[in-house]
Amino acid sequence: MTSTHPIPPRPMRRRRLLLAAGAGLASATLGPARAQTAWPSRPLRMVVAFPAGGLADVMMRILEPQLTEALGQPVVIDNRGGAAGNIAATEVIRNGGDGHTFLVTVTTTESVNPAMFRNLPFDPRRDLQHVALLANSQLFLVVKPALPVDSVKALIGYAKANPGKLSYGSPGAGTTPHLAGELFKQSAGIFAAHIPYRGAAPVIQDVAAGQLDFAFVPGTAFPMVKAGRMKLLAVASRQRTGNYPSAPTFSELGIDRVFADTLFGIYAPAAMPAANVARVQQAVNKQLALASVKARFSELGADALPLSIAEFSKVVQDETQLFTEVIKTRGITAE
Repeated sequence: MTSTHPIPPRPMRRRRLLLAAGAGLASATLGPARAQTAWPSRPLRMVVAFPAGGLADVMMRILEPQLTEALGQPVVIDNRGGAAGNIAATEVIRNGGDGHTFLVTVTTTESVNPAMFRNLPFDPRRDLQHVALLANSQLFLVVKPALPVDSVKALIGYAKANPGKLSYGSPGAGTTPHLAGELFKQSAGIFAAHIPYRGAAPVIQDVAAGQLDFAFVPGTAFPMVKAGRMKLLAVASRQRTGNYPSAPTFSELGIDRVFADTLFGIYAPAAMPAANVARVQQAVNKQLALASVKARFSELGADALPLSIAEFSKVVQDETQLFTEVIKTRGITAE
């Protein structure tokens, strides 16, 4: 006799169905969470606002191997020099939405450029966020080897005896080397034509080649100074530096307010998640705190600065107040 009642599913079969359904639900739930934590998932692009060979470029290449290891993805350096950091910043803001693109530039891109460029294509305070401050670099006054001066006093005398004949270079309008030159001209009462470049490296090369009379440059120029290809006269800082202790400050020479240390930092697009920013900041600061990295930066005339993001922001606020006054007093605008 055949039963007309349906056969209930076996307990084992029901258990398997329930487990399979639960596994599918768990997979669907955990998938996005896993994807969110798997960062970085591609190479990190560091858009450096200066050409290869400049201080920002050299410092990032010192950090690159350790950052690659710490973050688990290659760190690619993309040099986009020019316009006082605006070219690189614009590239990051417009084409850095992949969540893996960062900006390496001088802090004057944020503190000075909004006051100096009439048609700035971005707002750094709105479109960028602080990641890590890399270093503070002293600037040194150097002159071409053929210039018949061996001191700042002699340079001032030569400029006054030859009005309109001197020129000085900088990595771009509004950069700290440019502002240092303007402070020097103002305090010394001299004139020299400003010639903007796309980075510090070509400025150093043209001083050595005799194409520029003088410039304020970072410690990457030390090898050329030691080789006799240019003369170093002073440091544009509040005190002498251990990186080149024989260089007097301008204050020691009776010339006030000629100090313009250069700060380099890493920025991210404003939309980058805070957790990703924090991971890069921690990786960078860990390297900056190493004695070996500090020593290599020192050789370049720079002091590593492993600061917090809040401290980074405070440094930029102070710099903004200092240089905004210089821009207004000298009537400096983008060239």
